[in-house]
Amino acid sequence: MTVRVYALADAGVILTDLTGPTLDAVSLQLPDGVYTTLRTTDRTRILGLSAHLRRLSDSLALLHGARSCDLAAVRAALRIVIERENLPAARLRITAPYDDDRVFISIEPFESFPPECYSRGVRCGTTRWLARDTPRAKRSEFIKPSRSEKAGHDSDVQELLLVDAGGRIFEGISSNFFAVLDGALRTAGEGVLEGVTRGFVLALAVELLPVVCTAIHLTDLPRVSEAFITSSSREVMPVVQIDQTTIGSGAPGSITQMLMARYRTHVMQAAELT
Repeated sequence: MTVRVYALADAGVILTDLTGPTLDAVSLQLPDGVYTTLRTTDRTRILGLSAHLRRLSDSLALLHGARSCDLAAVRAALRIVIERENLPAARLRITAPYDDDRVFISIEPFESFPPECYSRGVRCGTTRWLARDTPRAKRSEFIKPSRSEKAGHDSDVQELLLVDAGGRIFEGISSNFFAVLDGALRTAGEGVLEGVTRGFVLALAVELLPVVCTAIHLTDLPRVSEAFITSSSREVMPVVQIDQTTIGSGAPGSITQMLMARYRTHVMQAAELT
């Protein structure tokens, strides 16, 4: 699987010579900037496309106010890239550098996670060595240290959860984290990247149980009945072990399973045309 990279510039949308085995590997070859990662469904539809583009623009304004981003042009370029590649399902990353007028669109075939990730759940590790300098902005500078930290953990660890000095679990290095504790759904409300998938899941969750936007503590884990992570690629993925602690019964819980189903229905109903 090879990632191809297009550049949106004054001359239009141009295929570059940049390639790599993963989106992260390609991102490390691009100028520093802000980015967002998304995936298609039904070839040309993307859930939360407008929200992804707004976050890209907002992140750029937050970090580099002098650099603007023409979202209409980016959306049109995205449509061109998707049509040229003509993939049944694609995973894409839009990168807007701080000091380069171009916008880069990287694309690869989307491969679903193995079914057992959802039927059995996954294992996560924790790290205290990583933190986002500007949590509200998705910065490409975070990719390299997060990849290095992940490489130091067991290969069966699906995701690393960021823990602060006080022991609070905030988010994953490429996901948002949720836990069911004392009958409520808990997730950090501040100090995290506001994931697009996170926003949809929060809206779906309030129909099922109370939602509390406060981070849980590592010491809460033995009492957590369910946990899951969310991202555009993972959707809602059950977590059944964190470090050496088994979560709940060690199997995906009922709330998680309901949110998995509701989210997938929402994808089919609400995905936007590019």
